[in-house]
Amino acid sequence: MNRLELIGVGGLPEVSPGDDLAALILAKITLQAGDAVVVAQKVVSKAEGRTRNLADVTASDEAVRLAARLIAAHDPRFVQVVLDESVRVLRSDRVLITETHQGFVCANSGVDQSNIPGSEVVTLLPIDPDASASSLRSRLREISGIAVGVIVSDTFGRPWRLGIMNVALGVAGLPALVDLRGRPDDAGRELHATVLAVADEVAAAAGLVMGKTRRTPVVVVRGLEAGKSGRGRDLIRQASEDLFR
Repeated sequence: MNRLELIGVGGLPEVSPGDDLAALILAKITLQAGDAVVVAQKVVSKAEGRTRNLADVTASDEAVRLAARLIAAHDPRFVQVVLDESVRVLRSDRVLITETHQGFVCANSGVDQSNIPGSEVVTLLPIDPDASASSLRSRLREISGIAVGVIVSDTFGRPWRLGIMNVALGVAGLPALVDLRGRPDDAGRELHATVLAVADEVAAAAGLVMGKTRRTPVVVVRGLEAGKSGRGRDLIRQASEDLFR
């Protein structure tokens, strides 16, 4: 593999609960066998009805306490939704860092208020991003007859570097990781620690085309050499292996 093509798929209508996301995508682009389709988590969550209206949320005393500690003024009801989507709070100074029910460690449990109609509506992460990716892959194949890989992506911050970037939450039909341990490097030395986060790299490349304000929630990545299918959960480091938790 020495060439990749990134094709942005824009012009999708505002996605609502129950919408056939695969049909909306295929109305805008013709897929080829071996393509990888990277879909922004937000449109997946909208289609799956993973939203909450803050008007229906009552903030607990803990949510009120935490909201006052954050660097940006946060609505305690927003903080309550973050707590509802988490299994534990890891940091609450300036920024709320949590571990989600899905196992992700991220800011605000992935709860987001951008790019969604309604001043008090927030989106939540899919309950099972791998299942979301698998379901979308199956539906794309059902309609088009073409087998593709699917990544459900979202933007995460990084603890040791500035800026956010796209990562893979859910994966279906393509590798999540490629383990090179045991193989020789160019000098013939055995690799002992090299495991490539391929799905994250594909998601990050797609993020360059998606942008944050371009209304391009889907990117087709063409030219990948597909390997053994993996899962997004394969990318989550277990707490027992985490030196910083």
